[in-house]
Parts: sequence; structure tokens; C-alpha cells
Amino acid sequence: MFKRLALPLLILIGLIAAYFAVVLHWSYSSGERAGWVQKLSHKGWVCKTWEGELALVSLPGAQMEKFLFTVTDDAVAEQMNKVIGRRVALHYEERVGLPTSCFGDTRYYVTGLTVVDDISIAPGVVVQGRQPAASAASAP
Repeated sequence: MFKRLALPLLILIGLIAAYFAVVLHWSYSSGERAGWVQKLSHKGWVCKTWEGELALVSLPGAQMEKFLFTVTDDAVAEQMNKVIGRRVALHYEERVGLPTSCFGDTRYYVTGLTVVDDISIAPGVVVQGRQPAASAASAP
């Protein structure tokens, strides 16, 4: 009796483990979004993840859009905390099929970021970001 019940149970556990292995390492889409990180918090009752908001503004005066994201890598979250308030480009992967919020509150998982100093406000029009103090002082 036990053997007849154990084999289907082991198969079910194996299938569930295989499903999680696939959805945790397969991304539906990936890309980049640029804007200003305005919020980053470490949240969760049992499974702690970093949840954040990126403010997206395409043109001055346009309505702001928010991009909600999740960060699971502490090193990326630490790097993000250092540049909060500056314009950044976030590289993300969209993962679908995760059944609980234990893996994050959103479908968008940030895997890296780049600080962006130039701001493009229209095709061919670029506003230069702030210059470091050392290069500004050495200019004539």
C-alpha cells in the first residue's frame, strides 16, 4: 500500500520542483527602462525581496508613469540605494508563472543598472547631466 502511494507522491513532488526550476530561470521578456528610482524597500513576511518604483518621464511636463519592479540580488539593491534620486537605466527580466508573492510583488526582476548622465528630451536634443566637481574645476 505504501509503495503504491509513494511513487505518485514522488512524481508529483518532482514535477513541482521542475516547474519552479523552469519559471525561476526562464524569462518571458527582457529590456531596459530609464528614469529615476524614487522608492526601494526591503519587504516580505517570510521571503524578503527589494521592491521599488522607477519614475518614467518621457518629456518635460508630461504625466509621470511608474514602473514597479523587484530586486532579488542584494548587490544590485545596494548599488541602487547609492544612486537613488539620479537618472538610471534598469535592466530587467519579466518572469511569468510564479504562483506566490514570495518571489516578489511584480513580474519585473531587475538584474542590473547603469547611471545615465545624458537626458534625451526629444530626438536630437540632449541635456548634459551634472559634471563631476574635479572636471568642472579644471575647465578654464
